[in-house]
Amino acid sequence: MDDPFQMQRELRYGAPVCDQILTGRYFTIGYSWYFRQAKWTLEIVNRGGKEFAATAFTKAKRMNNFRADVRIPHRFRSSLSAYRGSGYDRGHLVSSANSDLRHIENSETFLMSNMSPQTGDFNRQIWRKLEEAVRTLNEGDKVLETYVLNCPVFDFTKPIEMIGDEKDEYGINIPVPHAFIKSVLAEHRNGGLKLWTFYMENKKLTEPLGEYLINTYDAEQIVGGRFWDRASGGDMHEMKKHPVPMWDH
Repeated sequence: MDDPFQMQRELRYGAPVCDQILTGRYFTIGYSWYFRQAKWTLEIVNRGGKEFAATAFTKAKRMNNFRADVRIPHRFRSSLSAYRGSGYDRGHLVSSANSDLRHIENSETFLMSNMSPQTGDFNRQIWRKLEEAVRTLNEGDKVLETYVLNCPVFDFTKPIEMIGDEKDEYGINIPVPHAFIKSVLAEHRNGGLKLWTFYMENKKLTEPLGEYLINTYDAEQIVGGRFWDRASGGDMHEMKKHPVPMWDH
């Protein structure tokens, strides 16, 4: 079997372990059969976007074609019906707006394997704000590419809420993450790498983005896997926080 780490460009700096790797056209999902959702997603923001002149393309429209991911065995998939009436959003891990160069690229972000249950106050506010800040970072002249790792977080010291239809043929229920981690690795044109990792609880949050920065090593401990283990001889987790103005708003 071919090694996806050799084939998928967004995996060049490594990724945590998972049950099933779903290699997409433009991003990769590390899926958890146990949690019926991604353990992580890994993308390059608007992959290839900086290779085009500003007038060479127009943005693709948001497709909104939410659908099951048939690459996953039926009994381990999440479904649209699980979210219906749950009170939770189908929260994108790989943002739709990060993949708007091509319609097929945007469409792929609407696979249910790219969704996690998020509160509306989280998904539509602080999570969106962080996604926008990452895109602003990526647009900077010094940045060549921006890699983003997203991870749902479950705290087993707390009760876990489930959504889903008990009448489902397979009895599929989906646990609601307590929090989410977003680790952002920017590759600069001079070859340097800078890293920021955020931890955000799955609820309404109002502090500046910079208040949610944590050490990447601590995030690895929470998720149970190494981030960016193919970068800098495996020492990327020791990188410190790098201040960026956009994180302070």
